[in-house]
Amino acid sequence: MELIRISALSDNYIWLLRDNAHTCIIVDPGVSEPVLNTLRERGLIPSAILLTHHHADHTGGTAEIVSHYPGLPVYGPAETQPKGANHCVQDNDTITCGGLTFQVMAVPGHTLGHVAYYCEPYLFCGDTLFSGGCGRIFEGTPAQMFRSVSRLAALPDETLVCCAHEYTQSNLAFARAVWPENRDIQAYQQYIAELRQNHEATLPVTLKTERKINVFLNCDNIDLQHNLSVSKHTATAEETFTSLRAKKDQF
Repeated sequence: MELIRISALSDNYIWLLRDNAHTCIIVDPGVSEPVLNTLRERGLIPSAILLTHHHADHTGGTAEIVSHYPGLPVYGPAETQPKGANHCVQDNDTITCGGLTFQVMAVPGHTLGHVAYYCEPYLFCGDTLFSGGCGRIFEGTPAQMFRSVSRLAALPDETLVCCAHEYTQSNLAFARAVWPENRDIQAYQQYIAELRQNHEATLPVTLKTERKINVFLNCDNIDLQHNLSVSKHTATAEETFTSLRAKKDQF
């Protein structure tokens, strides 16, 4: 397998995952032109498009790509049918595209129908989990997003998080603000700053790294709870997550 990252729009990433032949899947094509260019340059033929949720910056290029590859399967949750999905997926479905097999994971929160796709070690999680952060809650509830993020965080250490936006630097600025004494966050923030100064991407990233530097994956940490003025005696991880998400929305 080969993972190909395509920059698009202001800060989106469109992902291609190539199997051992000359076919690949396309994840969340917000626009079509850079995808079509990459397919031509690399001599690849898409076997499917995978959509995580209905937002236009994840689906906007679907129709144009399909027009170049008639009959191309487009998988997505029911909410993506108006955006071009012709195969609806649900939680725990298994789909096979070319030589690749994916587990579908329902992860509501950002949108109610949001799904992620897992093809070990690759996790395509759209706008649910970001490096150093998590997505905004537009349609769901904090409780739903907490459960969704926790579900993704339970995957193996070597899982490669392939999220859809380059938000790492801003997420770490928030993490540093709410947990300034965390040395892992301090060190990683410096590392990411150097990457971005050199115009390099910060993704994909392993879950092992995320468990160290992502405050949303550390909601049971007493020190973090104390920093948030959440009672260390009564707070649950979900309550801490809710507090963190509210603070991040205003950061």
